[in-house]
Amino acid sequence: MENFLYSLNATLPIFLIMVLGKVLFRLKVINEEFTKSADKYVFYVALPALVFKDLTENNIRESFDLKYVLYCFFVTLFVILILWFLTEKFMKNEAEKGAFIQASYRSSAAILGLAFIDNMYDSAGMAPLMIIGAVPLFNIFAVIILTIKGDNGEHPDVKHTILNIFKNPILLGILFALPFAFLDIHFPTFINKGISYLASTASPLALLSIGAGFEGKKAIRKIRPTLLASFIKLILLCALFLPPAIYMGYRRQELIGILIMLGSPATVSCYIMAKSTGNDVVLTSSVIVLTTLLSSVTLTAWIFVLKSMGVL
Repeated sequence: MENFLYSLNATLPIFLIMVLGKVLFRLKVINEEFTKSADKYVFYVALPALVFKDLTENNIRESFDLKYVLYCFFVTLFVILILWFLTEKFMKNEAEKGAFIQASYRSSAAILGLAFIDNMYDSAGMAPLMIIGAVPLFNIFAVIILTIKGDNGEHPDVKHTILNIFKNPILLGILFALPFAFLDIHFPTFINKGISYLASTASPLALLSIGAGFEGKKAIRKIRPTLLASFIKLILLCALFLPPAIYMGYRRQELIGILIMLGSPATVSCYIMAKSTGNDVVLTSSVIVLTTLLSSVTLTAWIFVLKSMGVL
């Protein structure tokens, strides 16, 4: 019950802020111009600050484990490539493919992960290493897939796609943070507080934008891909890749880190990136809303199973 209440407390506010976004939009307190500006600000400023903050708050060098990083890296790579292949093979609606692939694999690793782990344990342990192993791939492949599949299937050239990868602000935030995280370098307190303030604006603004742009009638028409993506995101990936992690000896914080990587709700940055690349924002927002609603139950169920097995 304690884990369920924590999961509920972690995910319900996210849903309520999205509802507030819709209410404020209907009341004309915010408008489409606000959401466009908010999306750009979150993507280019707040999310990179959030990733930088999460990585640099922990001394990664002391807890660095190459085996763990590589496990997170190769599992993430395998999941993305298999999902991409199966989506291309079986999904008929070309316009939905990019959004479906991204929302099926991309987790709230940075936004939800460390907070969840800190609530259960005294320290994050090796969990920040999960961010190093998985989040760069989340973003690199999101840029590749969304660029290729976006704008009505008008495929860009390779040079354009590569440039978009290297211009991705979240990826740049990770690369900028790594030297500080490994060398345990800290800014003066006033700079750290400024970065924290910027980071704290990422989720609320993105969620208000998702809520403002959410269209229930259109979302209902996409219920089948929404349910399938949510099942993959919350249940299937955990069922496939948690057992190998347990077999390899991962326990406690590092196992929770893998659980968050695999089974946390689709991240709000999915919406912002889908919107900026001309992909299906209705399907993307639908998956974010549904996985956020259901994750308090599914994450709690996975934690119960793992605790019953004695690995947490």
